[in-house]
Amino acid sequence: MILGIDPGLANTGWAILKDEETLVECGCLVTKISDVSAKRLGQIYDEIDGLIKKYKVEAVAIETLFFAKNAKSAIKVAEAIGVIKICGQKNKVEVFGYTPLQVKMALVGYGRAEKEQVEVMVREFLKLSEPINPSHASDAVAVGLTHLFTQRFV
Repeated sequence: MILGIDPGLANTGWAILKDEETLVECGCLVTKISDVSAKRLGQIYDEIDGLIKKYKVEAVAIETLFFAKNAKSAIKVAEAIGVIKICGQKNKVEVFGYTPLQVKMALVGYGRAEKEQVEVMVREFLKLSEPINPSHASDAVAVGLTHLFTQRFV
């Protein structure tokens, strides 16, 4: 089982994939903006820890920061990424990082693909008739698929 993650402090998308054609479950962890940062990061850790244990996750694929226009939000995302990496390490599960460019290349074959194009390809690969909602969960599925496609050639 692969755990794909679209990290964020407010919204962390996640997806459990069995293989390149089987989405087991996906969702989005939402933290309260009114809570202090440490509590929100703890919530992310606990949720990811629970998913790793529940689904016996073999690898975690996470979207990494490539470029950020807003330094404040980039720092918050980086903190969430750090917590997720620690969670993987504590569970003895390797964490793989993929940039948005790598995700777009793996799924669409074009690094400047639009978000909608990636979502269409996610549905295509998984043979889904409806879009995955919320978009953070769809992004997590895309990251998980990127890992599966990438590891196939390693």
